[in-house]
Amino acid sequence: MTADRSDVLQGTLELLVLRTLALEPMHGWGLAQRIETMSGEVFAIQQGTLYPALQRMKRKGWVQSEWRVTENNRRARYYFLTDLGRRQLAAEREEWERTVNAVNGVLNWAGGTK
Repeated sequence: MTADRSDVLQGTLELLVLRTLALEPMHGWGLAQRIETMSGEVFAIQQGTLYPALQRMKRKGWVQSEWRVTENNRRARYYFLTDLGRRQLAAEREEWERTVNAVNGVLNWAGGTK
């Protein structure tokens, strides 16, 4: 990995996967590529990280999968969100916003007490 690309922050991979799958069903390689593109080439999702996360999300009922034929005429497992996964995405997005606001509050603290 080059110096200008980062691993995904711990705890955010599932959020990124859920958000990306909300766009359309995708196979694993396409999912990793889409996250990389959407992040402005900052995040590089490794297959060894992605597939265990997808399996965890399947066990939790957030995603399902089915075999389909890709645009290159190959069979691949496509992943898609369930209704539970959509609700989880909304909850995780809300928590992420709360976290970002809290971190920004600390970073932008000008002093004083409350």
